[in-house]
Amino acid sequence: MADKDGVSTRVVVVTGGGGGIGRAAVERYLAEGWSVVAGDLNGDRGRQLIAELDAGDRLEFLEVDVAEEVDVEALVTLAVERFGGLDVMFNNAGIGGAFGPITEQTVDEWDATFAVNMRSVFLGTKHAAKAMIAGSRGGAIVNTASVAGLTGGGGPQAYSATKSGVISLTMSTAVELAEHRIRVNAICPGAIYTDLLHRGKPERTDSWRAEIQPWPDRGDATAIADIAYWLGSDESRFVTGTWVVADGGLLAATPRLMAHDLQHMRSMAGIAWGNTGRQPEVRRFADENPGV
Repeated sequence: MADKDGVSTRVVVVTGGGGGIGRAAVERYLAEGWSVVAGDLNGDRGRQLIAELDAGDRLEFLEVDVAEEVDVEALVTLAVERFGGLDVMFNNAGIGGAFGPITEQTVDEWDATFAVNMRSVFLGTKHAAKAMIAGSRGGAIVNTASVAGLTGGGGPQAYSATKSGVISLTMSTAVELAEHRIRVNAICPGAIYTDLLHRGKPERTDSWRAEIQPWPDRGDATAIADIAYWLGSDESRFVTGTWVVADGGLLAATPRLMAHDLQHMRSMAGIAWGNTGRQPEVRRFADENPGV
């Protein structure tokens, strides 16, 4: 969609837009001329985003907790009121979440993981769909899942379960919303080199990546942003209710993605908050393997 001057008037909301895959998606959509509303719990990253990107009046940022309905609704409302509608909702925000032996995880850590990774996708889909239906111009919803949602060895238990849930929700809502010309798809990244994976030390994952990933290059956030853009664009106009795996061949090689970390994970439990600005909570209950 373009105005009389040929400038895109399309609008996208990106959650987790302050860093990693979310920021790469913000940059990709802006480069294509779209207007963008980015949401993130980490306000510092959001303000940095506004300061560093030369987007004029096509970029808005809102500090939000995607696990809270009022915050997600505010993101969608901002897009509609500021830019006149909503064409794409990229439900991308997520955390590593609860980790450690299942016998050592707490209910609060488990529930917090589901709130950020799963409830947020429900909320984003709900409010985006309402806005798109009201706008009568269709749209696309893109959800960040993970290869961890497709295999038993791809990540911690709660994280993997949330990503399986995202894939299932993607399929069911795609069927429901098709009559409104709203497409719903998911992306299943593998090992993508953001802070969520390497926690500030990219080199720490190079050895095990070389062992389990057939493709020789690191996966980066822009590779996933390119897919997110494609799924939101008319180029994927007949694609709905499915997911795109972008993992450098991890699943094809049938790896145990977490095997490298099992010894380490047996010695502690807690919750990892990713790029939200919140510090991880760790309980150590055994001596760590000094070689890990």
